[in-house]
Amino acid sequence: MLLHRRKAVFCLVGLLLACFASAARAQNAVKVEEKVVYAGSPNNIRVSNGIVELILATDYGPRIMRYALDGSGADDNVFATLPDLGAKNDLGQWYIRGGHRLWHAPESIPRTYAPDNDPVQVVRDGEIIKLIQPVEKATGIQKEMWITLDPKSSHVTVMHKLTNKGLFAVEMAPWALSAMNKGGIGIFPQEPYQSHEDSLLPVRSMVLWSYTNLTDPRWMFGQKYVTLRQDPAAKEAQKIGFQNRQGWAAYWHNTTLFLKRFGYDGSKTYPDFGCNNETYTDANFLEMESLGPLVKVEPGEAITHREDWWLYKAVDLGNGEAGIAAALQPILTETAPPKPK
Repeated sequence: MLLHRRKAVFCLVGLLLACFASAARAQNAVKVEEKVVYAGSPNNIRVSNGIVELILATDYGPRIMRYALDGSGADDNVFATLPDLGAKNDLGQWYIRGGHRLWHAPESIPRTYAPDNDPVQVVRDGEIIKLIQPVEKATGIQKEMWITLDPKSSHVTVMHKLTNKGLFAVEMAPWALSAMNKGGIGIFPQEPYQSHEDSLLPVRSMVLWSYTNLTDPRWMFGQKYVTLRQDPAAKEAQKIGFQNRQGWAAYWHNTTLFLKRFGYDGSKTYPDFGCNNETYTDANFLEMESLGPLVKVEPGEAITHREDWWLYKAVDLGNGEAGIAAALQPILTETAPPKPK
């Protein structure tokens, strides 16, 4: 009799554990909603897991228009929303729109600003949602974004793909640009400090544009970080590029920290005097940009570039570099890619 009771208890415990596990899986499952209205556009896809949410545009793009903590307000989107800002060129009307987009580098007018105003094809491939742009008539390039949301965390993987659908080889690099919401701070790592006695050679390049003003108070150049503050009252544009061997950049907005990771290959050549990371700001937004290496892409061939994203809420940057380091170190440790064996 006692043995039967023990078996019954074990069965009941096992059933309860299974129910709890099933409930946890259901709570963290990725939910995909179609035909969601966002920023005046009727056909968007909302992807959420109870922790964060994404809005993927399909009436234009490929674009990711929102990345925010699930259930948060409109201003808690780390990405900017700029529906009316744009410029007309020989290829038509291009809109920045905000959000996250894909270009091909190096920058050139009008090629870079080819309009992306047409609907994109949406392909579901397991957990991956692929946004595929029609081939750009002027360039022969087709842009794609492959988006994957982790079911149990804020982690998003975005694979960027450029395919040469033209008749001739094109030298280009994938260029992933996130237009960030107003009022935040971009954070970019310096190379680890070594004294003059220990290290005599340069460790990386920093690239300036003709309009870069290093005395602008939005910049802070520290021993551990370079920071750039977005100021809606400052109309003058600023830009800097980095050879970022650390492979990450962050944006802090309304106490939420956005972290993106990306690769660097020292054997490859990158655009803009060797930049795999760039940042730009004006009165409307701040851009966090990563770039892949320059490649001569033959007709029918494609190149890809990966970014990984995370969101962390209620992050206190404290005071100065010590505060930033204290806030970022556990996050960087948690999100560090596996070391090659």
